[in-house]
Amino acid sequence: MSVGLVIVSHSAQLAAGVRELAAQMAPDVRVQPAGGMGNDAIGTDFERVSTALSDADTGSGAVLLYDLGSAQMVAELAVESLGDPGSAVVAEAPLVEGAVAAAVAAQGGADVRAVARAAESAAEAGSAGSAGAVAAAPEPTGQVEEDLQLTNEVGLHARPAALLARSLAGLQAEVEVVLGDKPPVQATSVLGLMGLGAQRGDTVRLRADGPDAREALDRIRALAQRNFDE
Repeated sequence: MSVGLVIVSHSAQLAAGVRELAAQMAPDVRVQPAGGMGNDAIGTDFERVSTALSDADTGSGAVLLYDLGSAQMVAELAVESLGDPGSAVVAEAPLVEGAVAAAVAAQGGADVRAVARAAESAAEAGSAGSAGAVAAAPEPTGQVEEDLQLTNEVGLHARPAALLARSLAGLQAEVEVVLGDKPPVQATSVLGLMGLGAQRGDTVRLRADGPDAREALDRIRALAQRNFDE
């Protein structure tokens, strides 16, 4: 099973919304909202967070993300109260961006520490330290490049970006995506891909290094040919 996520927020609606977004990116990852207090009043509740943490951890651990300072304290208390506090990590990350990055990393099979690092590096979307940086980059073995025209309705927006990033899980390849004169972004970074603003009809350049470079580009091309399953 994958690492689970807990969304700790002062607002039940906010926690549920972040969960919905993260679940779209990573449908196999258990994401539990823990927002608000009794009667959905604004605040954070230790019992609610502890229950969500228990539900999120299916054996591989859990990462907790929070919105404001007191939510952090409640999240940390919930972790400290576990029989094995090492099985969960409170990530210091932007809530929405961190949840997206963490969900994709968990979907790709990263362990609890790597999922937390992915969340914490979310503010650096598009850099090598962003969501996809959960494994060491392979040694370059010759770059493979090709251009790809986007024909799907929404281009590289949230769901297609997540599908692209997830398609590279397990490959020994470092892949960059370039749009026009914008700086290249890592193909394993959902936030970086979304930041390109690539739309239907745009042509992006794919660059890959590593033993599985050709396989990586083949997977991306196959996704595009299916219009990212829209």
